Amino acid sequence: MHKRVCIIDGQGGGIGVSLIKYLREFYGESLEITAIGTNAIAASQMMKAGANRAASGENAIVQTVKKADVVIGSIAITWANSMMGEVTPKMAEAVTSASALKILLPLNQENVVIVGFHREPLPHLIKYLIETELKEVFKDV
Repeated sequence: MHKRVCIIDGQGGGIGVSLIKYLREFYGESLEITAIGTNAIAASQMMKAGANRAASGENAIVQTVKKADVVIGSIAITWANSMMGEVTPKMAEAVTSASALKILLPLNQENVVIVGFHREPLPHLIKYLIETELKEVFKDV
């Protein structure tokens, strides 16, 4: 059975695109990747990057995270009104309430400081996420 991974991103979808490309490189087609954009542009870009399917908007996030095994995105997907207002309170609540494992990248453009976090370039964070954090979760894939 394929693991169901939900990747959530907004604005231009750049983080999601990078995640999907690296997931495909590392796991091939053994994962079912659903890309959910906080807007249609992000969803479209993630679909082009290799997601199995994509959607956008509040209801897509609310419904999809219920069925996911793993939800991946920047930490901002758990904060109401983040990403210049693209993450609604209902979206943030759906993500944090989902039973899925949530793997969050400590990237943000908000007025927040995460103590103990050392800044790393996005490619380094994605490599660590996939090669270390997901290794145990997807050991049977």
